[in-house]
Amino acid sequence: MDRVTKTEERNINTVDIDVSSSLEIARMINNEDKKIASIVETQLDKISEVIDLANNAFRNGGRVLYFGAGTSGRLGILDASEIYPTFSESGLFEGYIAGGEKALRNPVEGAEDNEELGLEDLILSAKATDKDIVVTISASGNPKYLTSIISRAREIGAKTVAIKCNPKSEIGRLSDINICTIVGPEAITGSSRMKAGTSQKMILNMISTGALVKYGKTYGNLMVDVKALNSKLVDRSARIVSDISGCTYEKAKEVLEKTNYNVKRSIVMIVKNCDEEFAVKLLKSENDILRKVIG
Repeated sequence: MDRVTKTEERNINTVDIDVSSSLEIARMINNEDKKIASIVETQLDKISEVIDLANNAFRNGGRVLYFGAGTSGRLGILDASEIYPTFSESGLFEGYIAGGEKALRNPVEGAEDNEELGLEDLILSAKATDKDIVVTISASGNPKYLTSIISRAREIGAKTVAIKCNPKSEIGRLSDINICTIVGPEAITGSSRMKAGTSQKMILNMISTGALVKYGKTYGNLMVDVKALNSKLVDRSARIVSDISGCTYEKAKEVLEKTNYNVKRSIVMIVKNCDEEFAVKLLKSENDILRKVIG
């Protein structure tokens, strides 16, 4: 098996980057980045499979568990950490990185090659079960930290997904669903935080957003489960309530204050002309999907 991914090859388009102007450097990197969206597009069928798997897992008490080393691990944790402020959900997505919290800011020597760390994170930290979706993220697709996670995840009956940039990788061979973005040589040889990382970030955005849209966390493209954690989000919540219910901005804020800024309940109260208790019942009867309550 070829263990060398294209990201480790030398990029002929950037060999003079060290003697280029700042504008030329920016242009070189930008030209490489332009290629990523079309590469990710080739994997949309597989990404959609993961979206459906995740939605089904949520409805059966499962989660999406991201695992990665280095940049890939940081991207998984970043994606998972954005779920609560965006959708008011905690626990549906969790992210783990080889080497633990220290590895978020500093390299941890040997972490990605440590099979035991992988098993500890999967079993002891994540407490994975057969209801979960285990997603491994890697440019090369070969860290032993990840291969041990997939092997054990399959043993306990969890569905497994690989996101990688190397078509001949171990995590791809072992996983149920293989998402492979062959991004080619990086602008700086081997710096997989660049094109490889960009492709991974795009894919994770699609998986988490798509799964939570299917789960009823939006009305159209509006974030009806947004958590009003600051003044910007308080304003956004009021605008969402006003847009969907047709009431004034001032009325939206008035009702939001009564519901502790619960956007869905506020909308139902206005549209159905009911109190909060009845709004809660209506939402519960439709699995908290606003579209089914107000049309």
